Amino acid sequence: MEVLWRGNANAWECDELGHLNVRFYLAKAAEAVGGLAQKIGMPEAFTSRASATLLARSLTVRFLNEVLPGSPLAIRGGVMDFDETRLTAVLIMDHCALGKPAAAFVVTLSHYAPGAAIAFPWSGRTRAALETLRVLPPPEIETRSLDKGAAERLVSLTRAERLGLQEVGRGMINAEDTDAFGHMRAEHAFGKISNSVVHFKTAFPEEHQAFSEGRRPDVSNAVLEARINFRRLPYAGTGYVIRSGVKDANEKVRTLVHWVCDPTTGQPLWTMEAVACGLNLTTRRLERTRKETLDALLAARIEGLRA
Repeated sequence: MEVLWRGNANAWECDELGHLNVRFYLAKAAEAVGGLAQKIGMPEAFTSRASATLLARSLTVRFLNEVLPGSPLAIRGGVMDFDETRLTAVLIMDHCALGKPAAAFVVTLSHYAPGAAIAFPWSGRTRAALETLRVLPPPEIETRSLDKGAAERLVSLTRAERLGLQEVGRGMINAEDTDAFGHMRAEHAFGKISNSVVHFKTAFPEEHQAFSEGRRPDVSNAVLEARINFRRLPYAGTGYVIRSGVKDANEKVRTLVHWVCDPTTGQPLWTMEAVACGLNLTTRRLERTRKETLDALLAARIEGLRA
């Protein structure tokens, strides 16, 4: 794999848990995708003058080692596969001081003309460059609990209502959330959910209870792995509503599904499945779920829920 990005975890990118926020893992991975574009002969892919770009269709991430403020990081990557119009890239974020991987990403990207509705084939030169970047799937990308099936086709606000998915977030895509083409940047698909999930009382009753008592939680939720399916990258000014449900739970983790829809049309913008744990903020270790909480989580499960 070739190094595609190098930098650090800035203090302002870290959150109330004291470590790098999930949104910024994805922001750095997006820069690494830009580095990949340069390697395959598309140096202007993410500029406003681009005649061709790479559009994220799905992204899977595993968080492997905690990243504290100031930690030195690098991302190396390669191409696992490609066809006429798509490529699947693997990115490994390394914690350079620890000598361990901090996160692993698998990103499926389509070759698009900006503003066009369909993907178009790679040039012969780009295909040759993609071939030189081929790598075998590394073990770090193997997910443990995520659904490996196809993305849910029947996503809508109407169906979310019917299934009883809870509203946990609502807002708007801001101008500062967008890229050179005016689309929402991919990291905000995770960021908007991360900013709202504290409202998901059913999934995280421990945190909600702490805040209701006016104290800082002893245990907070931390995502271990997630998959995002991008249905439509919205433009600035587009509203969004997040509807969430519990898919499954055990004493170690809880699996959640989030559907993000346009509140005006009811159509999907993006969906995400996430596997989360309780992180003890003192010991920095996983906290097992208490029996009464686990019983409530299992009772709230929505059968067949997928992202």
